Amino acid sequence: MARDRIHASQSRLGFLDWTRGLGALVMLQGHVMHSFLSKDLRSGSAYVLSQFIGGMPPAFFLFLTGVTLGFLMDSLCKKEHSHWERVMATLKRARYLLVVAVLFRVQMWVFSWPYSSLADLLKVDVLNCMALTMAALAWLIVFDTRQRVIYGAVVGLLMACASPLVSHADWTGVPLLVRQYLAPDPFFFSFFPWGAFVAFGLSAGSVIRLVPSEDYGKMMQWSVLVGFGLILGANYFSGIPYSLYEKSEFWLDAPGLILIKTGVVMALAGLGYLWMTYQEGRWSWVAVLGQHSLSVYWVHVELVYGRWMGGWKASLGLGETMLLSAVVIAAMVVMAEGKGRYDRGEWPGLRVALGKYWPLGA
Repeated sequence: MARDRIHASQSRLGFLDWTRGLGALVMLQGHVMHSFLSKDLRSGSAYVLSQFIGGMPPAFFLFLTGVTLGFLMDSLCKKEHSHWERVMATLKRARYLLVVAVLFRVQMWVFSWPYSSLADLLKVDVLNCMALTMAALAWLIVFDTRQRVIYGAVVGLLMACASPLVSHADWTGVPLLVRQYLAPDPFFFSFFPWGAFVAFGLSAGSVIRLVPSEDYGKMMQWSVLVGFGLILGANYFSGIPYSLYEKSEFWLDAPGLILIKTGVVMALAGLGYLWMTYQEGRWSWVAVLGQHSLSVYWVHVELVYGRWMGGWKASLGLGETMLLSAVVIAAMVVMAEGKGRYDRGEWPGLRVALGKYWPLGA
């Protein structure tokens, strides 16, 4: 009975993959548009809309990273480990993400040689933000799962509310890299305010662990309601002519923007749950993108922004760019599905071949 319940719970979590995959889908079209659409067409509504919604994927990925962090902490708390051992296990997961982030920057730097600079190696990407925030939140492992629901949300709210203050603080004398990691910047994924999404996701992941699988439907209804509440409430308070802050830029460091994006993720997660329930276990290409979002992110950045299609950069018409978006998305789905089948051992011949010529592939 317990095994059946665990299996049912895992199968119902497919909406997380779907939500992450939706973020990957929006990211792919946004990056293709940004890289290939002719510059004289970028004042048009299609490009503006593409880039507007293209600002959402980092919120998806960071929030869902927080959800998986909530799962990890819940699992660790069920094991007979000391608080210190639990904290170290969480820090090891953060270290893994940091290593991936560094390897990603090194690969991009090598492939761009000789036009790349050493500064490119230190760019604070979304993966760096994930690693830093996960490490910063590791102390929440000392609480139980029910307490982390509250503390995760509170920490996320504090981080969002502190962002305008951090943004306009005096950073004189502080190393530039430290500032890029911490202070809001339009060109980097800094701890403030982006890390707030991880904290909110940690709270949401803790909720999922507390709710029985048979009540997931009700939980996701509340997710949609709370999501729309955040969107409407944050939008209202962001529009009033009074502010608690002496200086604040809405599109950079405003707490209202963080809450609006969090609400969008929660509402779309509810839509993902409805769709995956309707699918009843059938194959979903959007979910496949979500299951292998790290690989999709890594490969598509090199494909879209690297040298592979350099002759087309900033030169295509709208129709050509949309067609290229469809081709890139299809290629990423094929790659993700192939990786999934390889990971599941469905292609034993390929695993043997890779193991023979490249032992790390076995």
